[in-house]
Amino acid sequence: MSAPDRGRWLAPLLVCHECGLAQVQGALAGPGLVLCRRCGAVLRRIAPGSVRRAVHLNLAALVLFAIANLHPFLAFGFEGRGQTVVLASGVARLWREGMPLLATIVLAASLLFPLAKMLATLWALGPFLLRSRLPGQARALRLADALRAWAMLDVFLLAVIVAWVKLVDLAAVEPGIGLWTFLGALILATAADATLDHHDLWHRLGPQATLARLDPGAGRLVGCPACGQAAAVPNGRSEGRCRRCGSRLHPPRRQAIARAWALLVAAVAFYFPANLLPVMTVTSLGRGEPSTILGGVALLVEHRMYPVAAVVFTASVLVPLFKFLALGLLLVTTQRRVGWRRRERAVLYRLVEFVGRWSMVDVFVVALLVALVDMGALATIEAGMGITAFASTVILTMLASASFDPRLIWDRT
Repeated sequence: MSAPDRGRWLAPLLVCHECGLAQVQGALAGPGLVLCRRCGAVLRRIAPGSVRRAVHLNLAALVLFAIANLHPFLAFGFEGRGQTVVLASGVARLWREGMPLLATIVLAASLLFPLAKMLATLWALGPFLLRSRLPGQARALRLADALRAWAMLDVFLLAVIVAWVKLVDLAAVEPGIGLWTFLGALILATAADATLDHHDLWHRLGPQATLARLDPGAGRLVGCPACGQAAAVPNGRSEGRCRRCGSRLHPPRRQAIARAWALLVAAVAFYFPANLLPVMTVTSLGRGEPSTILGGVALLVEHRMYPVAAVVFTASVLVPLFKFLALGLLLVTTQRRVGWRRRERAVLYRLVEFVGRWSMVDVFVVALLVALVDMGALATIEAGMGITAFASTVILTMLASASFDPRLIWDRT
């Protein structure tokens, strides 16, 4: 066997998580990205020394995030009266108003999931620096990866900016130590995610499969959705288990289309009350005025806050409509086994996955406003049922895109 053939035989075998194509990783010249040659998905981010860097960044982010939750986040002053809130004040106010579902959603996305993601990442990566092993490292790394889309610190920061701009012409809003440390935690956690080589981490927990290690007659070759390991589902069985991380392995299943359709239809059903019912009611000196999503955008335009109005309109109106149309197109074309523009449809799926979480900005804005403006008869903002319906729409569309199996775009069987 020649040297190039031997190198190919022993090189890591990568299976694309989006199109299912198995491919041998070529020689690496340095830091960069390994892309799928069929659909263009990122198979690996090569970053030497990323483990040590990610541990330090996540540890610093965890400390700053703890400080952000213990110190004043924002201070609000109106007509000689002032009020200071912490990061979780909006959750407490929503719970007192009888909206436990909305309070739980905000608490999970802005506090619990980011905290769990940092802790899980440190549990998975920390032992590598000490050259030791801990039980549950693979599960911790799986949890950290699964929480990446649901830990919405960046979306929450955008909501802070929108809420600030909405109030700055009406009252005095001052940042607290909690806001600055929150910003630091977000920057550090984002930097850790952007530079982490997940393939290298999983390879340390268990070697990546190669052509030399696979039995050609073992069954259908699939990629693990969690760790990217190439493994075979035994012939005659519909699924198997990844030996490295324990995730379920299965070829593309058309049942995923029905599940995604059900979630998408439910999301569309919630979208109508989300736009027709008030998302919040502003009461000042005993006079209340309910506001819908479009009403809030119109008010921003009236006050000539055009950039903020554009952000809110895009995140709350255009993005949900785009997700409905894009997911519907993907589901219809995949269900009919249409071979039209597969690569472009794969890019469309990636775009839906990316923008889905940003619609939560309106939910966080309402949570911040109800916490800041709580001054009894002088001025009060209360959340409406429309924002609960809107939060349900966002979550259901995210679940619909997560339920859809993009490998079905390329599957011809």
